[in-house]
Amino acid sequence: MKICIYGAGAVGGLIAARLARAGHAVSVVARGANLTAIRAHGLRVRSADGISATPVAVESDPARLGPQDCVIVAVKGQSLPQVAAGIGPLLGPATSIVTAMNGVPWWFFDRLAFGGGKLRLESLDPVGALARAMPTERIVGCVVHLAASTPEPGLVHHNMGARLILGEPGGRNSVRTREIAQALRGAGFEAVETPSVEKEFWIKLLGNLSFNPVATLTLATADRMIADAHVKDYMVGIMRECLAIGRAVGVDADIDPEARMDMARKLGTFKPSMLQDLEAGKSLEIDGLFAGTLEIARKAGVAAPFTESLFGLIRLRARVAGLYAS
Repeated sequence: MKICIYGAGAVGGLIAARLARAGHAVSVVARGANLTAIRAHGLRVRSADGISATPVAVESDPARLGPQDCVIVAVKGQSLPQVAAGIGPLLGPATSIVTAMNGVPWWFFDRLAFGGGKLRLESLDPVGALARAMPTERIVGCVVHLAASTPEPGLVHHNMGARLILGEPGGRNSVRTREIAQALRGAGFEAVETPSVEKEFWIKLLGNLSFNPVATLTLATADRMIADAHVKDYMVGIMRECLAIGRAVGVDADIDPEARMDMARKLGTFKPSMLQDLEAGKSLEIDGLFAGTLEIARKAGVAAPFTESLFGLIRLRARVAGLYAS
C-alpha cells in the first residue's frame, strides 16, 4: 500500500517505521527539527532490541507526496486544523483516512443513533473545516494502546504495547478497514477490527481523562496516584462521570473503574503522556480530551462536576506553563 503518516511523533513515527520495514511505500509529513532529523538519518526506533533506522520519504508540504491509498493522521487534536488545510493533495478518490489519536474525534456523532446524525461537536470543529476536509465516509477510527515517546527529533522510543483497534464510524466496517488492519498486522502490530470503534474510544477516554491531567497537576507517576486513596477516589469519580456521559448517548464502555485501576496497577511506575509533554515543554492535548467530552455531556443533559473542575484546573496549568494552544 501507498501510505502517508501525517505527524511523525511517537505513535506516527513508530507506525511509519514498521510499515516501511514491512515493504509498504511509506511517506511522512513532518516539520522543523523532526523533518531535518528524518531526512538525515531516517526514522529511528529504539526498543529492547536496540536502535533501528528506516529511510522514508519525508516532506513538510503534503502536495509533494501526491495521492495515497491511506493517510494515517497521528497528531494532537490542536494540530487538526493544520492537517485539514494540508491533507487535500494526499486524497485520491478511494483514499482512507485513519485517525490514530486520543480523545473524542470530531466525527463522533456522525453515525450514532443519538442525534440522528445531525449533531456536530462545535468545540472540536466549530466551522466544519475538519468534516469537509476529512469526510466520515473516508474515516477509519484507530484506538492506540501502546506506549512510546520521542526523546529527540527523529527518534521514537517504543516502551511497550502494540495494540491498534480499528473500525469505521457506526460499525459499518468495509474492505478499507480489513486491508488497513492486515497491513498493520503484517508490520508487527496487534491490529484488531471492532464493530464499535466509538466504544473503544470511550474505554480509552476513561484513563486519558483521569490519569493524564491528574499526573500533570501532581507531577506523580501512575502508581503513586493509585496508592493515594484521596487521589484514586477522585479519579474513580471522573471515570464514573465519563461512563455516564457515554451511556447517555448510547456508548457504553462497560468497564468498572476499579477494574480500570487494576489495569493501570499492572503497568507499574509510568508517566502518563501529558506529564511527559509538560516536562518536554510541548503543547498539552486538553480540548480533544475535555472540551469534546463535556460538550457531549451538555447535549445529553448529564452533569459532570468533577470533569468540569478538572478541565478548568488542567487548562489553567497549561496556560501558566505557556503550553495551551487554544
